[in-house]
Amino acid sequence: MEKLSVVIIAFNSEKYIKEAVESASFADEVLVLDSGSTDNTAKIAKELGAKVEYQKWLGFGKQKQKAVDLAKNRWVFVLDSDERITEKLQKEIKEILKNPKFRAYEVPRLNYFFGKPIKHCGLYPDKTIRLFDKEKARFTSDEVHEKVVTDSKTGSLKNHMLHLAYDSVEEFIDKQNRYSSLGAKPNRIKAVINPPWTFFKIFFLKLGFLEGWHGYLIAKLYSQYTFWKYIKVEP
Repeated sequence: MEKLSVVIIAFNSEKYIKEAVESASFADEVLVLDSGSTDNTAKIAKELGAKVEYQKWLGFGKQKQKAVDLAKNRWVFVLDSDERITEKLQKEIKEILKNPKFRAYEVPRLNYFFGKPIKHCGLYPDKTIRLFDKEKARFTSDEVHEKVVTDSKTGSLKNHMLHLAYDSVEEFIDKQNRYSSLGAKPNRIKAVINPPWTFFKIFFLKLGFLEGWHGYLIAKLYSQYTFWKYIKVEP
């Protein structure tokens, strides 16, 4: 069976880090890469048996790749501090690592918005490569919206992990304001056209209306994010 490292990047994540580390405790190594937390993030992680390293913030892509590089095992699972590996997913990962048929695997995510799991709005199954052989795959260097790239054929896991995306509208606005600055693409035409299209796509085409008020909020907030992205000057 292949040995596994779960790597987690964190910054002032004391609200989330305990459950994230606990959900990863089935792995042979849990490594937390902290970017200078001023709260108890590092302390909590260490008390739970995680290895904690420090790296000044490099942007999402480079920071996650740094965490992967620091892992002692060839196989890694990349987890954010606000994500959880469910028991069903843990069992599936263990089974896969007995005899991996692929060198990288997509993992579905179930996103929670404002306390509710969302299965519409184009937010489920929200698959991303999270389990992979680090000699065969790596993160892009993008500041935000980073992804894992590989030349190998990719498999897909059945069981999802949990993502506690946003507890409140205020948290969503704050985070997406920062993301839109990092990913700014100034374009006045798109600033006019794309926001209403984003709302229509999420709420109607992606069946967001089936989520009720939550679906409306998500569509409205993502359309606002789209507007910010196209009116801001690149950093």
